[in-house]
Amino acid sequence: MKNQLSDRTVNFEKLTIGLCLILSGFILIYLSVNGPFFLNTIKYKTSFSAISQIKGQDLINLFMIAPLLIKGGLSHILNKSKSKYLIILTPVYLMYYGLSMGIGMEWGSENYSGDSEKLTFHFLFLIISGLVTMMYSYSLFKPAGNINFNKKHLMIYSIIFVVFILLFSSMWLKEVFLVMSSNYPVSYGQNPVLFWVIRYLDLGFTIPLGLLSVYLLWTRPDSAFPVQLLFYGFFITTVTAVCSMGFLMYIDNAPDFSFAGLLVFLTLAVIVFTGFIYIMKVYLKT
Repeated sequence: MKNQLSDRTVNFEKLTIGLCLILSGFILIYLSVNGPFFLNTIKYKTSFSAISQIKGQDLINLFMIAPLLIKGGLSHILNKSKSKYLIILTPVYLMYYGLSMGIGMEWGSENYSGDSEKLTFHFLFLIISGLVTMMYSYSLFKPAGNINFNKKHLMIYSIIFVVFILLFSSMWLKEVFLVMSSNYPVSYGQNPVLFWVIRYLDLGFTIPLGLLSVYLLWTRPDSAFPVQLLFYGFFITTVTAVCSMGFLMYIDNAPDFSFAGLLVFLTLAVIVFTGFIYIMKVYLKT
């Protein structure tokens, strides 16, 4: 009877998480298709530049994130062993996306109009789905065993990664200091709410996560595998979306587009993807 209850619990959790992922994928498809890049039926209360960024993110959501979610959910329901590698890649991204889209519109501005408040429960579902999936997916992995990174290779990777993530943080800090001194950058003048939402999320969440991932590779490599997958899933999905935003801002001639900023993010993307491949090779050998 005890084992039967345990099996029921496992199957219930598996079905619940799988359905959450699948539904999240279809929500992203709905938001992307109806967003400004395609049908443009969703009106976001924000600037022209931010609309360009939403276009770029919609493309990544439609062709990368949604397929990952749907495939991960289906494979998990069907009890495929590799499903855990898919479902752990997206939960942090879902929370970040839901929070930034739900909070980051210029709600108090009379300069913009929109109706994305009607999507409140869509974004809330994505946030909750990401949170539940994150807590669940970590339990799918066992300690990796005795992991031995080549110290020289790990040192080179760590230095490059930390330097560029600090460069990324310096870009945001520079703009924060400008605002604090009442010398407002273009991005702040157009989207003050979005400006603070992104700076708080990146400086208080994304950048510390990146530094923590490097720290864990040195101090807890044996038990850090699921944490690394969680972090790198977020880094890969987010930096891909940010690069797509940058290209759409360039195509749309957004006033606050910066080649230097895009170059930083493209370089970060190369570092993140290279680091992910490097770390996966080491862990999968054990």
